[in-house]
Amino acid sequence: MHTSGAYNFPKMDLVIYGQPAADVIREEAERLGCSKVFLVVSQTLNRKTSEIEAIRSALGKRHAATLDDIPQHTTRTSAVRVARAAINASADLIVAVGGGSVIDIAKIAIMCIEHGIVEEEGLDGYERTPGAGHQTAGKTFRWPKVRMIAVPTTLSGGEYNAGALVTDTRRKWKQIFFHPAMMPISIILDPQTSRHTPVQLWLGSGTRAMDHGIEAFLSPQSNPLVDAVLAEGIKQMTLGLRRTHADPEDLEGRRLCQFGSWLSAFGLQARVPMGASHAIGHVLGGTFNVPHYLITPALMPAVLRYNRPVTERQQRVLAEIWDGGGDAADALEGLVTSLGLPSLVELNINPDDYLKIGEVAVKWVFARTNPRPLQTAADVVELLSLSRRGNLSRSVA
Repeated sequence: MHTSGAYNFPKMDLVIYGQPAADVIREEAERLGCSKVFLVVSQTLNRKTSEIEAIRSALGKRHAATLDDIPQHTTRTSAVRVARAAINASADLIVAVGGGSVIDIAKIAIMCIEHGIVEEEGLDGYERTPGAGHQTAGKTFRWPKVRMIAVPTTLSGGEYNAGALVTDTRRKWKQIFFHPAMMPISIILDPQTSRHTPVQLWLGSGTRAMDHGIEAFLSPQSNPLVDAVLAEGIKQMTLGLRRTHADPEDLEGRRLCQFGSWLSAFGLQARVPMGASHAIGHVLGGTFNVPHYLITPALMPAVLRYNRPVTERQQRVLAEIWDGGGDAADALEGLVTSLGLPSLVELNINPDDYLKIGEVAVKWVFARTNPRPLQTAADVVELLSLSRRGNLSRSVA
């Protein structure tokens, strides 16, 4: 039970749902008085569907330019490339339409635009990441004049917080950049736009959103408002994922998933710190190139097992949501297996890798804010060894 704490209200105007994205983007550009709208979008949506053309048509003369060549992992190199293109287009509003990488690129790009950063070295010193790979200078971003709008087509939920994870490819480190105005000024939820998202990406990113909710729900720094919202978000996401796995064209299932993502991000909005899944997951992504959306199904059951001794009350609630009771880790393992999502072994992460992962993971602040802190690399090895799926028979799950 949380007996003291605080809740943070993020600097965001609106979450808009139940309306076509193209119409809402035009209305938002008009509301904000913007005349040079720069679109950062999914390549698939731009080149293989009519979704982005519908947005350009709705914007009319307000459309400045479109860029769609965004890599899977957000990198400094791609961030400054987007910033250069937006500066050249005299952009006064960035609209990101796509998955988490597209949205994170837009977040960091508006800070690059504000500071005239067009080479990746220009971001040195702005990192908020202990162990960033080099000595940081503690620089602070200014409030940006150009803001961004997010239209997510996946479910990870990064659009609901004011930070961005950006990989410094020179040092092979994922780094956190943060400023309150990196939060999108508005978020548009349109299930129709998400129909083109590959099924595995949709399902995996849904578990990643759930991950944000689980880590905040387990945190001793959560609060009653956050806990209530997170429990409902995890419930809606679970229902939505099961429905869209059964029928990817189920728009009601997609709506449930989008609402689940929104509610599961409530802890991030309140700045409840994440835990072991994020500390280890950033290493799996930044160093081992595991796609962001596949980390949770492979990792979170083991995190739950590791944290069980100090989070039994919260885990009983989670087990009830996933399986009507029993063990939370086993219930989640059963869920992700039923969704066809991979294990650590299936991602080519083997016990021989655990120590290397641990040596990097313990440098992340999230290792220390885990309910049961990860103090040493050996603690990470112990946690990863609790991953049953792929190591033992799948019947264990």
